[in-house]
Amino acid sequence: MTLHHVVVGVDGSLVSVRASDWAADEAARRGAELRVVYAVPDSDESGPVLASAVTRLTARHPEVSVVTRGAVGGPVRTLARESEGADLTVVGTRGMGGIAGLLFGSVSLRLATQVRSPLLVVRGDHRCDDGRPVLLGLEGDSDEDAALYAFQEAERRGVPLHVLHSWTHRHVTPELPSLLPATSPGQGQLAQQARAEESVPRFSLARLSERHPVVQVESRTVRTGPAPALLEATRDCALVVVGAHHRTHRFGPRLGPVAHTLLHRSHCPVVVVPIAK
Repeated sequence: MTLHHVVVGVDGSLVSVRASDWAADEAARRGAELRVVYAVPDSDESGPVLASAVTRLTARHPEVSVVTRGAVGGPVRTLARESEGADLTVVGTRGMGGIAGLLFGSVSLRLATQVRSPLLVVRGDHRCDDGRPVLLGLEGDSDEDAALYAFQEAERRGVPLHVLHSWTHRHVTPELPSLLPATSPGQGQLAQQARAEESVPRFSLARLSERHPVVQVESRTVRTGPAPALLEATRDCALVVVGAHHRTHRFGPRLGPVAHTLLHRSHCPVVVVPIAK
């Protein structure tokens, strides 16, 4: 039987302490093992930080099995490797990189493009269990894994799931007004796009609602850019879940604008779920 486990990256900073607290809570909720990882140039340097983490986490959740690993290497590559097969990988928003992290992008941003399991980035000042709903940012059918994770998380927490689906009108070639209202080719094209776009989340949500009948779902579609709408909604949610849409770049893969914005500015923790290829 495969052992369920949660991975957390630490470096002794206050940010990583909060991340490890979140990870311990998540491991307890899942009945999973907690694996605490510290990536350092020399594995001998990891002892005091890992020992301190074990003392704190076992006091917080004595029922959770905590194992540690001091890994030689960079934090992004190390945590991406450790995320293989994990239920969840947890990091903070700063730390684990110092000046290098500021110059070349935070660990969380780079890790989100390489992680092999859901990644939780601890942001905001919410408690892990405060009864707030889970928020799902849904762009399309490719986000089905993210939607499944959001349903499971809402069920584990016993809270409602708020789904926000956002789309904007695509460009339509200018045309002369139609003699009949709302019957021009351009207007028809917009109406067809609207029906197609709004139908995207309904099928996935209907299937998942049948599989998770105890989850109360509140879904809405907004005709604005997804990032601003999601940012505002994160003020009142326990965490937000989005798919890891990637963009090609000459320096390697980059996150799509929605996940990138949330990791920088969300008012609550962010879960980025890899998209199946």
